[in-house]
Amino acid sequence: MSSFELNEVSDSSPLHPFPEGWYFVASRADLRPGTLINKTWLGEEIVVWCDEQGRVCVADAVCPHLGSSLAPDVGSRVCEGRLVCPFHGFEYDTTGRCVATPYALPPKSARLNVYATREIEGMVFGWYGIRGRSPQWELPQAPQEKPGWTGLRLHTLRFRGHPQETTENSVDMAHLRYVHGYESVGREGDITIDGAYLRSAFKFKTRIGASRLLSTTFDVSAVAHIFGLGYSQVDFEEHSTGYQSRLWILSTPIDGTSVAMTIASQVGGMERPKGVGFGLRLLPLSVRLDLMNRLTLRMETGYVKEDVLIWSRKRYLTHPRLNGADGEILAYRRYCEQFYGDRDEDRAGMGGRLIARQI
Repeated sequence: MSSFELNEVSDSSPLHPFPEGWYFVASRADLRPGTLINKTWLGEEIVVWCDEQGRVCVADAVCPHLGSSLAPDVGSRVCEGRLVCPFHGFEYDTTGRCVATPYALPPKSARLNVYATREIEGMVFGWYGIRGRSPQWELPQAPQEKPGWTGLRLHTLRFRGHPQETTENSVDMAHLRYVHGYESVGREGDITIDGAYLRSAFKFKTRIGASRLLSTTFDVSAVAHIFGLGYSQVDFEEHSTGYQSRLWILSTPIDGTSVAMTIASQVGGMERPKGVGFGLRLLPLSVRLDLMNRLTLRMETGYVKEDVLIWSRKRYLTHPRLNGADGEILAYRRYCEQFYGDRDEDRAGMGGRLIARQI
């Protein structure tokens, strides 16, 4: 082999496409009564619906009776809160249990393969466990309700990527300057890790405006709360105006190659805006909050799109050549190891197949 081939073999090995954890499934707003959602989620075709009491079910889209697809385009539907199979009319409640059939007693063994769910701020998450095991850790409690905060606005992007790679940005301070043009980027304390939770705090300055002369500099503090590779919540505070926002970056594997990244934003702290935001006091609070939330989601989506250009073309390196300022990346990668559990043999097998193709 050439030296180039040796470097490729030693440095590049694919991550397992489906790390264990909690991943975004749907927003509560999309789960209206009678609605059936069908999508590919961590390599599985799933269906999602809620019953008349608002209880949500996330399940594999396969009927355990005779294997029919439960996708709506095949004819499956939700009736009185139950999922009805299009093949023989078997009905399932939101626990996954078959509760009725048209022509006989429901078989006790007929149960959908369901996923544990949690809900935060109207966002529904499902647990994906290694070889189907139950949740190993919990998501955080919903943020404490504060007066003067908006509801959520969401936007989803789909691109080639992996949740470990996208979440790594939360500890990669250097990219904030070189990709997004932030100034005076600095860490505020060390990153802290407690099981599946990682906290990363930092500060930066950013200019917003048509040009350097016609722009305003904003002084921002941020704290990222990461719970596994599918849930990142970042709290922002802009010191000169009093503006606060909360951003969720939810990276969900689709099919082993692509991810669906949902960006959700929420804004507060605008009761008495100051500085360049003082003029917003002329607007009713609800109007200024909605305006700022729309602008926040548009701006943050723009930043994420800058990252997508890199994520979608980058290669994961198992032995990156780091410098003295990259210590947080190593700590982050050690943190990530827990989400692959006992899949080392699977990952080695995938790496072996990749090497065989490259030689």
